[in-house]
Amino acid sequence: MNTDSLFRPFALKTLNLKNRIVMAPMTRSFSPNGVPTEAVAAYYSKRAEGDVGLILSEGTVIDRPASSADPNIPHFYGDAALAGWQKVIEGVHAAGGRMGPQIWHQGVSHNHHSGWLPPTPFEGPSGLNSPGFKNGNTMNDADIADTIAAFGRAAAEAKRLGFDTLELHGAHGYLIDQFFWEGTNERTDVYGGKSLAERTRFGAEVIKEVRKQVGEVFPLIIRLSQFKPTAYDNKLAKTPQELEAWLTPLIEAGIDIFHCSQRRFWEPEFEGSDLNFAGWAKKISGKATISVGSVGLSGDFFSAFAGQSSEPSSLDELVRRMDKDEFDLIAVGRPILADPFWVQKIRDGRNDDLRTFTKEALGQLILQ
Repeated sequence: MNTDSLFRPFALKTLNLKNRIVMAPMTRSFSPNGVPTEAVAAYYSKRAEGDVGLILSEGTVIDRPASSADPNIPHFYGDAALAGWQKVIEGVHAAGGRMGPQIWHQGVSHNHHSGWLPPTPFEGPSGLNSPGFKNGNTMNDADIADTIAAFGRAAAEAKRLGFDTLELHGAHGYLIDQFFWEGTNERTDVYGGKSLAERTRFGAEVIKEVRKQVGEVFPLIIRLSQFKPTAYDNKLAKTPQELEAWLTPLIEAGIDIFHCSQRRFWEPEFEGSDLNFAGWAKKISGKATISVGSVGLSGDFFSAFAGQSSEPSSLDELVRRMDKDEFDLIAVGRPILADPFWVQKIRDGRNDDLRTFTKEALGQLILQ
């Protein structure tokens, strides 16, 4: 298998990558009280040593009292947490890597299995985590304004600390996505609406504030998904026209790259074409895109939470699509989580050395 298309350089604004492989953001919950540890820094620097082109961090929350549903998810605010992130990016750069934090607010969430709760109730556009499931407060105008400002402050800190880019988490049923989805956004004000285009307003205002804080040349990524963890077959945009209406306000607000999350990257997004989600986003928008979804393994990510292992699988379909420039970058999750040197093994054709992914890998920071 010729994987040369995965190892072409990529450049956009100030972001220069040695290859097209991105480490996908994956929640790790190894930052007690929100502070990244030395082990977290080592975990990321090992992936940089392993020649990952771009590392995207686990989700790291903004400065809102109810932005996190897990006490061990890292913060991107406060002196202690930011000092931890400073060590992370210094280690990644020392190893020759490039990295961006994934900035998020988890919105209305399920209660943590430990019983831990944030100091104030969860918050979202309508207090809903999924259709009919209310577990939080409806945000008022002041809440929304403060949240947008908090995204901006986190972005400014990312640039100050020396990160190479940042990603906003607008997927998978978290806050920005809760505004996009009609199932969780029942508002009748300017942040709601019957059409997807109307419901992009909150996400677009977040992007505008982030762009204001980081300037024009700092690359901005947003992660989007059609599916929700409670609705795998959901489609926010049911047609290419609706997809264009969704993406256009985000582009106008200042986004540079769309990270298009699918459960399986090879599945077509709309009838009549084998283009996947990232392929359609690139075709419609002209922007760079990242594809993701069950790359290099036999089972999808959600199977891992059910305890299922996954064997290494062929990259032929990925290479075929990369050869055609269907999308620009490919995000890889579990294989890189389980093996810091997965990229090097793929590059060097050491397929016999690829690891099986097991559920145990989710419970540790693997450094070797």
